[in-house]
Amino acid sequence: MAQIENISDTARWVAVYRAMETERKDAVFRDPFAARLAGERGQSIVDTMKHGRKMAWAMIVRTAIFDEIILDRVRNGGVDTVLNLAAGLDARAWRMPLPPSLRWIDVDLPGILDYKLDMLRDEKPVCNYEAIRVDLTDPARRQALFAQVGAQSSRVLVVTEGLLIYLNAEQVEQLTRDLHAVPSFAWWLFDLANPRLLAIMEKSWGKNLAAGNAPFQFAPSESTKFFEPFGWRELSFRSALDEARRLRREMKGMWFWRFLSNFYPKRMREDFKRFNGFVLMERD
Repeated sequence: MAQIENISDTARWVAVYRAMETERKDAVFRDPFAARLAGERGQSIVDTMKHGRKMAWAMIVRTAIFDEIILDRVRNGGVDTVLNLAAGLDARAWRMPLPPSLRWIDVDLPGILDYKLDMLRDEKPVCNYEAIRVDLTDPARRQALFAQVGAQSSRVLVVTEGLLIYLNAEQVEQLTRDLHAVPSFAWWLFDLANPRLLAIMEKSWGKNLAAGNAPFQFAPSESTKFFEPFGWRELSFRSALDEARRLRREMKGMWFWRFLSNFYPKRMREDFKRFNGFVLMERD
């Protein structure tokens, strides 16, 4: 049985869930590369995690909604560049119906990007693909990368899928400021948990992630208002619970919690909807 040994192993873990969805006849998306990228190590990691397969729905829904939002911004927002930070084993540049002229930039640590490109060496991206090896925790290199990409682009969609939760509040603030410093960075797409969800995930997966020096950290009590002082405002918030119901990928027994929520005060029901979500931010 394999354990998570570092932050890059979480990419193998999530790739397993994309492979699971792809195998379904009623799949809400298809990632024909996910099983290959996850490999035996990814399968073993999921097998060691508490409720490893039962929680697949959350990552599956996240993938599907990110697909929808990315396609919308590319088709209707005039996006000419997607900057995919902490890209991991994301294969969207190979699997999605993206225009050939789109510039797609994956940014991550050398090890995980080299592994992905080696596994996909015989596959052709559907768009203008680049891989840039940068440690995003290095402020100087991060800022230099952002400035370079920004100068070469007109309208950039920044994607940080599954990244923010592994950072602390100070690191998120610094990243937020650096992104806003580039005028052509028009939108920013990320997933966001609240503190109660973080506590639940800690009980299930905390030990596995802490052992790999990849603990969950960021879940602001003020939700997207955390980002407002640094020049970003919420354009849309899509509740993971609502989207899971729409896509018919709800957690087992979710009907019961939804029933109980009918008896909550209105404010609590609204908080419940923002338990976890997929956020598109725009420059203020």
